[in-house]
Amino acid sequence: MAIADLLPEVSARFPEITERESLDWLAINVPASILVAVMTYLRDEQGFDLLTDISGVDWDKDTPRFSSVYHLLSTGKHTYLRVVTDCEGDDESPRVPSLVSVWPAANWHEREAFDMFGIRFEGHPDLRRILMWDDYPYFPLRKEFPLAGIETELPDPEVAEETGVGVKAAPMAGGPFVAPQESHMSRREPRARDESWNEGREKPQHQ
Repeated sequence: MAIADLLPEVSARFPEITERESLDWLAINVPASILVAVMTYLRDEQGFDLLTDISGVDWDKDTPRFSSVYHLLSTGKHTYLRVVTDCEGDDESPRVPSLVSVWPAANWHEREAFDMFGIRFEGHPDLRRILMWDDYPYFPLRKEFPLAGIETELPDPEVAEETGVGVKAAPMAGGPFVAPQESHMSRREPRARDESWNEGREKPQHQ
């Protein structure tokens, strides 16, 4: 299936959608106001029966700043479709409709996007953090969040890690992680590209 085959059919039903530039799969832009209707149509009438992923994008200085990105698979037509929806609301509280009523699998995907970007999926039956703890004050995948993380008090000492100044910081802070490519496989342990969170700390002694 090519975008030329799908786009006229979808556009005839929903004139508001537009084609989106893409280097790989079919891609369309869908306004938030018709997202649920378009996704239901794509599932029921175009054969996109599997929701594979939901993620967010923080465009930083652009307006609107946040988008929600969906990847659909048609198991019958053996093709993917990318749907991008710009979030409504403001930078502090971006929002889009929930798709849990269309695909129950959207539940955890939307919770993760909420947890990492602060995107609110309106109509979600249980929108709460899924990776960070409930009272965590930041959204780690927003552009203003530093790669080295932010030292934050952890609610449970069992998952806290003491730093040299007595402040508890989230373990494994400082991604993205990369692995050396030149050494032997046994020595290619991934390390954070930004190690500033770990400077001055005593290294463990391996036996």
